[in-house]
Amino acid sequence: MDQKKKNLIIGAVTYGLAALISYFVFTKLLTGGVITSQNVTPVALPSTGSNEQVAFDSKLPKTQPCPINGVKYSKQQEDWWKQHRPLGVMIENSLDARPQSGISSADVVYEAVAEGGITRFMAVFYCQDAGIVGPVRSARTYFLDFISEYADYPLYAHVGGANTPGPADALGQIDGYGWTGYNDLNQFSIGFPTFWRDYERLGHTVATEHTMYSTTSKLWSIAKSRKLTNIDKDGNSWDTNFVAYQFKDDAASSSRPKSQTVSFNFSGGYTDYSVLWTYDPLTNTYLRTNGGQAHKDKDTGKQLAAKNVVVLFMTESNADDGYTNNEHMLYGTKGTGKADIFMDGQETVGTWSKKSRISRLIIHDKTGQEMKFDRGLIWFEVLGTLTPVVVK
Repeated sequence: MDQKKKNLIIGAVTYGLAALISYFVFTKLLTGGVITSQNVTPVALPSTGSNEQVAFDSKLPKTQPCPINGVKYSKQQEDWWKQHRPLGVMIENSLDARPQSGISSADVVYEAVAEGGITRFMAVFYCQDAGIVGPVRSARTYFLDFISEYADYPLYAHVGGANTPGPADALGQIDGYGWTGYNDLNQFSIGFPTFWRDYERLGHTVATEHTMYSTTSKLWSIAKSRKLTNIDKDGNSWDTNFVAYQFKDDAASSSRPKSQTVSFNFSGGYTDYSVLWTYDPLTNTYLRTNGGQAHKDKDTGKQLAAKNVVVLFMTESNADDGYTNNEHMLYGTKGTGKADIFMDGQETVGTWSKKSRISRLIIHDKTGQEMKFDRGLIWFEVLGTLTPVVVK
């Protein structure tokens, strides 16, 4: 046999052995050392879509409940969310900000007036990846009280914030809590490429303040670079003192009413921010209308929907801190008050209680028992104590 043939044979054998070894090693890595198709745990991979959203295998059994809102996901997805901590993102709701990105992937949403009758959202993400979120806007003090329920160092993403000396000084409070430069994800100190401005995203010209975006993955990456994952700098897991809500299954379809609507205005006759929730018995969800228009997610095109809508009646006042037109708001987020809970097409008039900034907001029914929520998005609406709510 000539040398050329020998080289060809040796090359083929070497290639075959390399391929076999590579296959064996790759299979071992995927299966954790056991070569069996039943034991494969796929790694979550970013999708190839333009939304930069992490994708999961939708065919895997959904057995693991999200501790934030009770929805069941796959073990693969649970392994992913256990690597980080809850993330609150301030998302604006001015007319020029609609439609927003990412809200439909939140586990919980809090909505309250920011200033001038214009509402703002704090969307909390943990068990789902939203991809792009925004437009991101500034911090407000009462949202700090809500995000503080999610650990000593919850992730809080915003673009600056109220900083006039006084009771509404959100940036001063963030510093006082020891959050600055750690769990506080202020765009002023992070910048591009974690945050970026997109002047064309909404398809029309808007002012600069309506153009700031980020992604949940990039925000979690910043936290990881600060050694803040599910564990903080003291070695404590984020959920060490976290009080989870109680959850139940949806009401049987036969017991659901045909219709229910819930409507209100945050600020008198300022209808651009009026809200209508319309119950859909088929999906057992409430569909959101904002300012007379179906409120949709920019990236999915779907109307925002919640399994649970909880109206929190809280004392509402202006901060009197010298800010322009005295527009900085304050809400009485601690103590007790009336709550109106909507789920399964039914209304329950109850109460809310929150002992301190870091205490969990607990919802009770009229008998004083803690409410059990349907598994799904919980949307908290913060209204003044005298704001009328129309239920039909």
